Amino acid sequence: MNLVAIPAPLATTDAPLEAVLGAWLASYPTASTRDAYRRDVVGFLAFLDGYGIDLLKVTRQVVDAYSRHLEAEGKAPATIARRLACLSSLYGYLVDEGALAVSPVERVKRPKVPSESPRLGLDRDEARALLDAAAESSPRDHALMALLLGNGLRISEALGLDVDDLTTERGHRVARVVGKGNRARLAPLAPRTIEAIEDYLNGRTIGPIFVTASGRRLDRVQAHRIFRRLAKAAGIDKTVSCHSARHSWVTIALEAGAPIHRVADGAGHASATTTQRYDRQRRRLEGHPAYLVASHLA
Repeated sequence: MNLVAIPAPLATTDAPLEAVLGAWLASYPTASTRDAYRRDVVGFLAFLDGYGIDLLKVTRQVVDAYSRHLEAEGKAPATIARRLACLSSLYGYLVDEGALAVSPVERVKRPKVPSESPRLGLDRDEARALLDAAAESSPRDHALMALLLGNGLRISEALGLDVDDLTTERGHRVARVVGKGNRARLAPLAPRTIEAIEDYLNGRTIGPIFVTASGRRLDRVQAHRIFRRLAKAAGIDKTVSCHSARHSWVTIALEAGAPIHRVADGAGHASATTTQRYDRQRRRLEGHPAYLVASHLA
């Protein structure tokens, strides 16, 4: 199903619903957010189609049922909360546009997101094995994995990079990255990452960094296939995705002793609270502040 297949007009305007949905998506400045919300809305529309319910006739009970449906599918609380946030934004927009009097999502209870991420990232040995498998696979695979594991970029951020986003800043080789909320940041590149990217580009100076054999920009689906293939080649037998590389970068950086606020900046997290969900070290008793205080007072 796709959004252009929706024929119903808005109740208070002459604009077709597809146009309003398009306008709602266009209100988000980054392509990654628009793509994510588009996928979430398509999933919700598929759920509604199964029951013959129109998007403008949805009630709070229907949204609650959708939440239970996602739970039954085994979706994580964070995923369910994100999809409900998407619907909250959509219906808020429809209320603003006069298509609805109230939002059916307004008082829907969202699942509590655990303080520690349940996702399984890669440990240090697995990350090394994945990099080695990528190096043996192809220059493109090696460059992509070096960037994901070396800088913790979101897959959309990595795939959105163009060659001219690679530059030098105060003596550091960096990539100019545009993340969530259209926030830009500089990602310093480690020597292995620089070498892998330069080997892959082989002198190319324009266009997307990561491309297919036909020269088109590599997309998320293709990147996830590459990641799963390399994980299998590396002997990693747990379920992983491109996001696992980002998770791993945050976890390994914190394990290496990087301050959490610097890790949050590097990952493009709006708040260190998000970063803290990946910090498995904070449960350790070794290095507890109580010991540091006692030593300072002694």
